[in-house]
Amino acid sequence: MSTIKPIETQRFAAQLRARAIDVESGRVLISRLAGSGQEVDLTLPANCNGYGRVRHFRLATAKGWPANPLPIAPACHALGIEQVPVLMTALVFQNAACAWRCWYCFVPEELLKADHDHAEWFTAAELVDLYRQIPDAPRIIDLSGGSPDLVPEWTPWMMRALTNAGLAESTYLWTDDNLSTTYMFDELSAADLERLRRYRNYGRVCCVKGFDSRSFAFNTRAASQDYDRQFEILRRVMDLGLDLYGYVTLTSPHDDGVAQGVADLMDRLQSIDPNYPLRVIPLRIEVFTPVEQRLARDDARERSLVIQEEAIAAWMSELERRFDPETRAKQICDVPLRSRQA
Repeated sequence: MSTIKPIETQRFAAQLRARAIDVESGRVLISRLAGSGQEVDLTLPANCNGYGRVRHFRLATAKGWPANPLPIAPACHALGIEQVPVLMTALVFQNAACAWRCWYCFVPEELLKADHDHAEWFTAAELVDLYRQIPDAPRIIDLSGGSPDLVPEWTPWMMRALTNAGLAESTYLWTDDNLSTTYMFDELSAADLERLRRYRNYGRVCCVKGFDSRSFAFNTRAASQDYDRQFEILRRVMDLGLDLYGYVTLTSPHDDGVAQGVADLMDRLQSIDPNYPLRVIPLRIEVFTPVEQRLARDDARERSLVIQEEAIAAWMSELERRFDPETRAKQICDVPLRSRQA
């Protein structure tokens, strides 16, 4: 196992935020995908002058894993598309900073450290203008990273820009959140939080990195206590009343206590909202180009790819035990949350 000192999340996040956002001028540092180590894995060439990409979201996943309707089903629900397709495209912009270093991340290091040699400043209006220039543009705009929760202003800025451009009703805005900081609550005004609540065509997905503190630390290189902090932040996000979804990654180098760890994770998610696990999709980790060299000569990471298969079996078993078939059969965007009913 690695003896590298754990990432001090709060200190590192503050350093990166200072380099990744210019609040006064309303600009966010956006990764340049053209020419990057990520570009070789793109299905289509980078667009938007090299700063955007088209992502293909597919319902189908691997055998034994649940279908992934995110963000397809929420987008269709918001946009009034009755038949949920098996594939939808999204235009993705990636902010250029992340405080964690998940070994399975498909984004290379140079696009995670707020490196101005591999990124450029953009206002939300400039990003929306680039979007408008795409022929037959995707109707989903995905604010990804990096870690968008390092620069939470980006989302309400994009909402305003889309509204000003007359695109708020015809597009669906989707934001990733890795639950590493509280900047959403520290930096946004009450008016901006209200904008997040009231913007109709908006969904947010929070990713839990592992099923216990050991797997979390292994996955992210952050301190193990940050695992618990994820759930504290998640509860605060849930209380906002957003249309909230989740991802979870189930890789771990430890094959002891997998079933119990998954059950404990499910307990924690249900303590935040009894139905929230039905809005959470486990992500099967696959090997993209930036991941290949991180796997080289690392038996623990290779082993974790096998252990995730045991973990997903435990996850599916827990869902069957906790929810009746009718509830499990609901479309993900129809699963009720208490915070949405208030």
